[in-house]
Order: sequence, then C-alpha cells, then structure tokens
Amino acid sequence: MNLRFLVPVVYALSSIAAAQTVAPVNAPKNGGDFSSNASGAKVPTGVILVKGAWSSASDSTTPVPEGGTMRDNLYANDYFGISYPMPAGWTEIYEGPPPSESGRYVLAQLSPTETTKGTHGIVLITAQDMFFDPQPAANALELVTYSRDHLQADYKVEIPPSTTKVADRPFTFFAYWSPVAQLHWYVLATEIRCHAVEIVLSSQDTKLLEHLVVDMDHMNLPAEANPSAGTGGGQFPICIKDYATDENLITRVDPVFAQRRFNPVPVRIIIDKTGSVKHIHLLSAFPDQAKVVTDALRQWKFKPYMQGGKPVEVETGILFGSPQFPARLKSSASAVE
Repeated sequence: MNLRFLVPVVYALSSIAAAQTVAPVNAPKNGGDFSSNASGAKVPTGVILVKGAWSSASDSTTPVPEGGTMRDNLYANDYFGISYPMPAGWTEIYEGPPPSESGRYVLAQLSPTETTKGTHGIVLITAQDMFFDPQPAANALELVTYSRDHLQADYKVEIPPSTTKVADRPFTFFAYWSPVAQLHWYVLATEIRCHAVEIVLSSQDTKLLEHLVVDMDHMNLPAEANPSAGTGGGQFPICIKDYATDENLITRVDPVFAQRRFNPVPVRIIIDKTGSVKHIHLLSAFPDQAKVVTDALRQWKFKPYMQGGKPVEVETGILFGSPQFPARLKSSASAVE
C-alpha cells in the first residue's frame, strides 16, 4: 500500500485514549468503575458506593462490539467481522473502558512486550457508533473530515486525509503529529455496521508506523467496509438509524423506571425477519435500567423490513432519556479531495 494515495478520514482519537482510563486484562469488574474486588476494602465513613453503568446484552451468544479478543498475536472481533494479525511480540496489556454514553468504544490497545527491544509504539483500535455520535457527521468519512478541520492547535497535519485500501477494502488515511512531544499518529478508518472503525497507530518512529500500515494488508474485513457506506447487509443485519418509529412499529411498550436517573441509555437492537426483537445490547445502563429496558423491548413488534421482496434483519439504535451532549447542528463538511 502506497501512503501517497491515501482519502479523508480520521478522527483525532488520541484524545480518546487520554480521556478514558483502562483496566488490566482479567481484572475483576465491580460496576463501571474498573475497581478490583473490593471485598477486603473498608468503606470510609459517610461514603456510599453505587454500582455504575455498564454495557450488557440480552444473550451471551450474539456478538457485541466490545467482545473482541486478542490471542496469539491475532485480534478478532466477530461483531465487525475483523481479523487483524499483529506482528510478533505485540500484546494487549489493558482492556478498554466500557462503551461511552455517546457510543464510543476502545476495542483494543496493543503495544510491544518488554522482550521486543527497541520497539516503542501503540496500536489503538476504536469504534464510534454513528447512531449516537454527537458530532455533525453521517458516516466515518464525514466524521474524519470534521476531526481534521477541528484538530487542536498543539497538533499539526502531517499527511492530509486521503483514500487508500487496506486488505482490498477502502479506508481513509490521515496523519498528524505533535511537534512538542515528537509523536506521530497514523489513523486509518472505515465504516462497518454503521460504526466508524478506526485503527490509530502512534509512535515517535515513523518507519515503525509505515511497517504497521503495510502489515494491515493481512487483515480480514467484511465486504461492506467502506468509509462512506458500511450499512450492513450480507452476513450482517442492515443497520438503519432512527428505524424505531410509529411508521415501522406495531407494538411498543415504554420502559418505566422506578428510580429517576439523569443518564441517557443508548440501546442497539436487532429485529428479526418477522419483526420481533431478537437481540438487545445496552451500551451503558445501570442494572435496574437494563432490566426495565430489556423487559420492555422484548414486547416490541415491528413490521417486517422488506428488501428485494424478501424480509431481512434490521439493526437500529434507540436512546432512552436525553443525550448528555446534544448533537451539534449539521454543518457542511469540507469536501474531500
């Protein structure tokens, strides 16, 4: 792959890593706070511990975005249909945080092991659910363009957004750097199942970054991967934003929360060919909210979605409550050259 022939993308995701904490792999989870098993800890007087919001699903067999695994130098994510072999000596030291209320995921953070001498860098695999993204963008391409146009003053564009192919699939490439820290970021993004999937490579060594980009050609990706499309179909349900409307619904039962909270509850559902809800994925919800929402959604009934005269499965998003960060007004994104 020639970096000179790389179209717009990216999403300055270095801020994601800085803004979200991570927890050691296999660390016991206690709510959404990434604390270890606190059974032996003494709670200070006057302190109330509340189990935090977390992601959950109605079943354990249907893949979810945060369900990717790293084994034997291979990152695999069944939800996105991604298989990404890493160079020998790279591993996942920390798990990412739970999905945010705006649908942002840190899927994996990979770095060289201590035995890989002289190699210093990070591979960050992220995804942004476009159903819940507060930025004024309709797809991964627009999201990257917006991010390029709003790059913070401390960072400088190194390689403008451009189009390339990774493993014979279209991606958007973008590179920027910090003159102060002497750090470089290479970002490659595409869209899968209405998620902007980004692979962010960072290092002071640009030769290492170039080698990592070339190695990405060994990835396996679904046929639908495309920065300006990626709306499912084929092996995946078709993803449609704002599909849960009166026009498409036959039966709707609203969840009734026993306790008033002020957090939004974003949910992705898969609707089967008969119009029944077959899978419920809560991106961020307190346990009592998750139960109430799941019980309600199980009773929803949709009109079957037809494509080519045949019913097909649909995936859509629903937000219960108000978003913490209201979506910005759409502005005309800069045209990608």
